[in-house]
Amino acid sequence: MAPLPTFDFNVMTDPRPKDTTLPAFMVSTSRGFLPRADPIVHLPTEFAPLESLLTRMPIVTASGSPGLLATGALGAAVRDELPDLSNAIEKYRADLPLMNALYRDYSFLASAYLLEPCHLRFMRGEEYGLGRQVLPAAISLPIVKVAEIAGFKPFMEYAGSYALYNYRLENPKAGLDYDNLRLVRAFEKGLDPTSSEAGFVLVHIAMVKNSPKLVRGTVDSLNACLTKNREAFNEAFREIVASLTEINEVMNIMWNKSKPGSYTSFRTFIFGIQNQSMFPKGVVYEGVRDEPMEFRGESGANDSMIPLCDNLLQITMPETPLTDILKDFRAYRPGNHRDFLIAVRDCAESASLKNFALADPSSAALYLFALDQVRDFRWRHWCFTREYILKRTAHPTATGGSPIVTWLPNQLQAVLAQMNEAAGYCKGVTGVQDVMDVADAQAGSLRKEVAKYCGERGVKAA
Repeated sequence: MAPLPTFDFNVMTDPRPKDTTLPAFMVSTSRGFLPRADPIVHLPTEFAPLESLLTRMPIVTASGSPGLLATGALGAAVRDELPDLSNAIEKYRADLPLMNALYRDYSFLASAYLLEPCHLRFMRGEEYGLGRQVLPAAISLPIVKVAEIAGFKPFMEYAGSYALYNYRLENPKAGLDYDNLRLVRAFEKGLDPTSSEAGFVLVHIAMVKNSPKLVRGTVDSLNACLTKNREAFNEAFREIVASLTEINEVMNIMWNKSKPGSYTSFRTFIFGIQNQSMFPKGVVYEGVRDEPMEFRGESGANDSMIPLCDNLLQITMPETPLTDILKDFRAYRPGNHRDFLIAVRDCAESASLKNFALADPSSAALYLFALDQVRDFRWRHWCFTREYILKRTAHPTATGGSPIVTWLPNQLQAVLAQMNEAAGYCKGVTGVQDVMDVADAQAGSLRKEVAKYCGERGVKAA
């Protein structure tokens, strides 16, 4: 008898936290999309000049005193104090988690250096103006090297730098409880765990803490679909819905942990150098190449959880330039995450997961409830954008370089459309009508809000 078909991707069950030969980020059923082990906090002694600059860099340092960014002194400090530490990197290049820590630290310094002038202007109530257009060799050469080794773009990314590899545990025995999380690096006041910057990052870590169940449910649902096991498929989707519900519940604490009025005071430092007025031609990486380079900025769109759902649920996105940006973001996440998401997409397509789900009313309802959680996530993301950004700045692009008004609605409207399709296959199932009532109401609200902000800003609606 031929063996049953299975989802062909090596999702780790044991993340091997002490193995330094593996990348820091590999998808597992125990850690989900978090790094295999908690991030490295302290660098080897050879990197003392880098550590010194990063310790003194935040607008408010860990001691509570003003840091280099408070007065615009970082640029001069970098030029005066930082040597090219590429040789030290070579010494440790076989230690991949350490390469990830160095990537985090050099990308923090690169963003702070390039955007320091923009931050100072913004704090004076002026336009952002131009950032520094050249990244010094003492930063550009090491960041290109560690980014290549660790598998990232040589600019700040969400998982490898700003968020998911930027925490430590106050008490190692207390684990990933939110109140036990602290930032390793920060731009503004983030080394104070009660600050809005800390809250903004730590909420994302707390959300991804719930991703192991999402990974398990995804793998189990694909295997059940491949073997046409309806009972196992439904059970896997119950796990997916439960995980997404937990993620959305954590996401909702953002309002308390990171205040809307504080966000723009540190947001400047997570802008990218592509599609931004601050860098009209990108940035020259001194000593690397003479032509400017362009990279998207830090964005929650680089997280892997909702893109995983897009691929698993086979959500059809419209053929628009906005969707092209969504595809571009796929390159800005850890390589193993990218490979996993591609494998999920390909398996869902070859197994016709959507059709299998819609062929049975109970499965169709669970599929709809999963779509509803994706809708809820994207709706919350839109609400954050509205309250934290649209009401506080007229800058037309998000930190990642996407149009601030129309980009999120592009994806949210696609989910709403797929929910309407799926609901037709499970109309009599308990809870379906309640879900669709909320979705229909939000669709109407979204159209009105997008039209309002497009009209105010002179933007053409998508």
